[in-house]
Amino acid sequence: MKFLLVEDNLDLANAMCARMRLDGHVVDHAEKLDDATAYAEIEEYDLILLDIMLPDGDGRDFLQRHRARDPDTPVIVLTARSQVSDRIGSLDLGADDYVTKPFDHAELEARCRAVLRRKSGIAKSRIEVGGIVFDPVAGYLSVRGETISLRNRELRMMELFINAPGQVFSKQKLADRLFSYDDNISDNAIEVYVGRLRKHLEKSELKITTLRGLGYRLDHDG
Repeated sequence: MKFLLVEDNLDLANAMCARMRLDGHVVDHAEKLDDATAYAEIEEYDLILLDIMLPDGDGRDFLQRHRARDPDTPVIVLTARSQVSDRIGSLDLGADDYVTKPFDHAELEARCRAVLRRKSGIAKSRIEVGGIVFDPVAGYLSVRGETISLRNRELRMMELFINAPGQVFSKQKLADRLFSYDDNISDNAIEVYVGRLRKHLEKSELKITTLRGLGYRLDHDG
């Protein structure tokens, strides 16, 4: 998954980024609303984690503007305010959930998973299709009963393909979803990850098809 974290407390932000990246997610971090707006206008995110009190304004103003432009990307508000009216106000402006500071990171992870499941309409994360069992939350892939060890970006690429079978992903689209804005990406990085996934899926009914000049697509041969 690719997250945008909008948080001006650098100690907290660094800890959150480190934890999310350890879990295999891609994270862009913005300290100010202006930076967050710039990121949101040029990048596509699975989830936005939004602090309310920021140096250049109120995060709820960003939320309201963002919702007018993008009604779909889930937003979880991070707030030190515990009043019911503040929480209700954030939800009314378009937040999908809120977490009150200080929070346990395990709770935040659970909230993120719940919001993402609601967005996709999936009640559970485990997917069984074409001879594989895949659970992106548990980081688990089994092909014909054989457990496959996936590296973080392989896992996230598999998640992208499995959640959108038949959809064509260009190299740029895959790079945008698998790498953060500041990452240095080699020209053949996407080809390498696609090649690894193809090898993992050889015994299944699933295959990654190359469409010359367009990108890649997950097909079911069964």
